[in-house]
Amino acid sequence: MSNAALNPPSTPDLYDADLYLWTQGQAALLRAGRWQEVDWPRLAEEIESVGGSQKSEIRNRLIIVLQHLLKWEFQPRKRKYGWRSSIVEQRLQIEGLLDLSPSLTAWPETALDKAYRIARTRAAEETGVDERSLPEACPYSLEQIMDHRFYPGIVESDIV
Repeated sequence: MSNAALNPPSTPDLYDADLYLWTQGQAALLRAGRWQEVDWPRLAEEIESVGGSQKSEIRNRLIIVLQHLLKWEFQPRKRKYGWRSSIVEQRLQIEGLLDLSPSLTAWPETALDKAYRIARTRAAEETGVDERSLPEACPYSLEQIMDHRFYPGIVESDIV
């Protein structure tokens, strides 16, 4: 670690002035065992925000999967390879995030209702479909949403 990280430039509040430099300085202080110099309250806040970011990322990816599943189901004549590709990618990313943080395994179920409401609005906006024509409650179970063989309106034998 550089000397600059251990002895960051004097600023009124480095945390507000340069968050990246602040994080590097805090990491260097921890590695050096300089506990009394660590900004403990903000460090705790930043650690908590990492978990919040993971939850937010899972929810955002769930929104995208749902949005494309809705478009897939309710606009069968306009299906695009990109929708399917996005569904696959978001499923894989959610799985990867849950592998990194198994304690968040229940989070997608918790986030599902809100994610669906957002996905429904976005799908309607993107397709020009009247939002009222889309189901008010999520029509898919979490198991279906994450199932790589599930595409609404297609039987499994149609999936290549």
